[in-house]
Amino acid sequence: MMHQIATSISDGAITFLKQEYFWLSIFCLIFAIIVYFAAEVNNYPYTTVAFLIGAMTSMLCGYLGMLIAVTTNWRTTYACNISIDDGFHVAFKGGQVLGFALVGIAILILWILISTYKRLFLPDTYKNTEEVIHYHRQLFECVAGYGLGGSTVALFGRVGGGIYTKAADVGADLAGKVCEGLEEDSPRNPGTIADNVGDNVGDIAGMGADLFGSLAEATCAALLVGASSIDLLKTPDAIYFPLLVTSIGIAASFIS
Repeated sequence: MMHQIATSISDGAITFLKQEYFWLSIFCLIFAIIVYFAAEVNNYPYTTVAFLIGAMTSMLCGYLGMLIAVTTNWRTTYACNISIDDGFHVAFKGGQVLGFALVGIAILILWILISTYKRLFLPDTYKNTEEVIHYHRQLFECVAGYGLGGSTVALFGRVGGGIYTKAADVGADLAGKVCEGLEEDSPRNPGTIADNVGDNVGDIAGMGADLFGSLAEATCAALLVGASSIDLLKTPDAIYFPLLVTSIGIAASFIS
């Protein structure tokens, strides 16, 4: 029975998320056209491509986060029937997988994007210090599109899923508790399936995309600020220090 209910919640969440991401993909493509005409340098689509990569990565993070959640949730419920301690460990490990996987994916793709743009964008030699700052600042302004794409998807993921959650919750309560006198989250009320679907889509998939968006925004902002420092640019590798800080943070979080 528990596995059957979990399957229904998983199927509903995946169906909703696919539909949400379908329309969100259309919006991102339209917005990418605006980005191209508003932010590109010399008609090369560096910022636009970074924006689309950030949006796709955010969708991937949201989808993976939801899959991890719907797999972990019912296992946690089952483990709590044995002991609260077992349930806690299952939930904690599921959260670890979600957090470290999403942050790892975000840093990996950002590093690949910067390395690729560095080869395509930066010249082999510079005439003076001002030219070094100019090219690096343009490089990271283009890379900042990565954070914009992630934030765009995260915004719609949290808001869209949140609205669905509240609508399903209110509907389930009205139909079940008021009309039929059922208890909160009663298995006899099929509306609770929709409520749990909304929780997974909004609170988990939306949170996964939001986690990625926040990380991408903060890292891209630090990279862009660092590109204006003459002292940092004297040692070219020092400009990528924000990526190193985040990577160390992953290991530090795992240990602590």
